[in-house]
Amino acid sequence: MTKHVEIRQAGRTIAVPEGVVILEAALADGIAYPHGCRSGRCGSCKSRLVSGEVDLLDHSRFALSKEERGQGLILACRAVPTTDAMVAWLGGDEETPSHPRRRLNCRVTAIEDATHDIKHIQLVVDGADPLAFMAGQYARLTFPGAPTRDYSMASGPGEREFEFHIRRVPGGAATQRIHALLKLGDPVLVEGPFGSSYLREQHAGPILCVAGGSGLAPIKGIVEAAIARGMKQPIHVYFGARSDRDLYLVDHFVDLAQRHPNLTFTAVLSDAPFEARWRTGFVTDAVAKDLQDFDGWKAYVAGPPAMVEAAMQISTARGLRSEDLHADVFFTPGEASACR
Repeated sequence: MTKHVEIRQAGRTIAVPEGVVILEAALADGIAYPHGCRSGRCGSCKSRLVSGEVDLLDHSRFALSKEERGQGLILACRAVPTTDAMVAWLGGDEETPSHPRRRLNCRVTAIEDATHDIKHIQLVVDGADPLAFMAGQYARLTFPGAPTRDYSMASGPGEREFEFHIRRVPGGAATQRIHALLKLGDPVLVEGPFGSSYLREQHAGPILCVAGGSGLAPIKGIVEAAIARGMKQPIHVYFGARSDRDLYLVDHFVDLAQRHPNLTFTAVLSDAPFEARWRTGFVTDAVAKDLQDFDGWKAYVAGPPAMVEAAMQISTARGLRSEDLHADVFFTPGEASACR
């Protein structure tokens, strides 16, 4: 039976079909509900259940703890209403950017190999104003002949060209076609912006950025935007990859760190000989070794689920408030479906 859920900030009541989570219904109804992974791992859609009852599907304890559940908090992406209800997402104006969601016709202007399995792709907007978004957000892309997929923007707000880093997923219907068949000049439909793991420009404390693989895309956007806006607090960037052939943009970040004393960059290889040029081991272990206290920090984490969850565990155990951790979890379509 359909339930009716009032979304307090939106000033609207939506119909939520049987078995559907609140976030899915809200987004389908055009409400810009703050969210990230949509799979119960990042906590970006954490909300207060003002009235009514919900069933909460499986989720990470770092996204929503037992204590928070006891305080009446839920994850909209995992909450199936069992009665009519009212919810209110957490956060003030900074948490909910007002950029309108748009659909733009774009075309491919550059295709380069970033690594053996990551393509650097650039798109230009055809005859329209640039898309307004916050550094670190993502867009929904439809390439010729490929199913629609979400990809994080590596470029900065206000630019007429978009930059994306697209990793080839084995068996992936979209990425296999993109890597094999995409050509310069091809049309691409871009819809966005989406996502709540974006740079909080009013934050004055230290910043931790952790990227795994093509998770470097949103981290690049966040770091470059922070520098462009004159943010002077310490910014620690950790980039985790398997081996040398999986690293990219290293020279770019090393150069940025040389020119901006508040920025440090650390590459970490999980599958490399001990005498490798870069640090070895898991990237989250390097973070744990180097940094002891995250009270007053903001953390931006982007990459595969296991890395994101490890980063969440380490940072929150060392004083990071859950609302100061912003995660962009890079699920494959199959992983996302399994989690939902």
